[in-house]
Amino acid sequence: MRTPKTCFMCCGTWRAIIRTSGLQPAEKSSTRGFQSTDSNFMATAAPLNRTDALAVPWTDAVRFIRQLSHDLRNHLNAIELQSAYISECEATAETKAEIDRLRKMLSGLRSALQKISEELGELGTNLIAYRASDFVEDLRKTIAREFQDKNGEIDWAMDTGPAMLQIDPELLQQAFIEVFSNAFQHDRGKGALRIACKIDRNRLVFTIREPKIRFKSSTHNWGREPLRHITCGHYGLGLYRVRAIMEAHGGDMRAQYDATGSELVTTLILPLPPEES
Repeated sequence: MRTPKTCFMCCGTWRAIIRTSGLQPAEKSSTRGFQSTDSNFMATAAPLNRTDALAVPWTDAVRFIRQLSHDLRNHLNAIELQSAYISECEATAETKAEIDRLRKMLSGLRSALQKISEELGELGTNLIAYRASDFVEDLRKTIAREFQDKNGEIDWAMDTGPAMLQIDPELLQQAFIEVFSNAFQHDRGKGALRIACKIDRNRLVFTIREPKIRFKSSTHNWGREPLRHITCGHYGLGLYRVRAIMEAHGGDMRAQYDATGSELVTTLILPLPPEES
């Protein structure tokens, strides 16, 4: 079995391409927002702020990230296959253990890249009639399974009655899971998450109250600013996808900080179908 070849473009190489490309935002160009400067531009023009010199349309950024994620996952698949082959060839127990450890590391990275692809992927909804109470009960079971060590930190108050929804339950559940994950990870204060779900004015209104001693971020563009806040393993895409899923269902996501109660209040809203209105 031949060792798979890899071809990674490191961040330094990508930066070098941008630095030497001589591209700047086009003022009167029909070519995707960029135009080339002449060969003497770098020597004669005033220094540019490289942060602002290159304006990439969001759709192009999405395509780039999705393609990069796809390519990297292909390489990781090849590496994992190679490690599986090596593990069959080696008889040393220590070597086998290290190869298994390597495969777990690669599997984790592949999962992270798969998550990025999903967060940036096109949404295709398969809407079906679904009783609101059943969806909420299914959600509670899923949350209990996904966050087993947090089950005692959630207070549920549900009152949906017999209302029906027109939803893609699997896709919608992904959005709710992301909101819970976000609540558990980002500087939560002491106290349980308080969950309320009710029918109000022909809408299902699902509210999460998350204890927070302080909250300095603006909620004005909550879920509308992907890639704005990036940290290791976190790209600001989770809430962006939540909003996309909610809007694909004709719904909405809102957030505001209640300074009086020291709570971040996140509200997910779904319209009831016409026959339920």
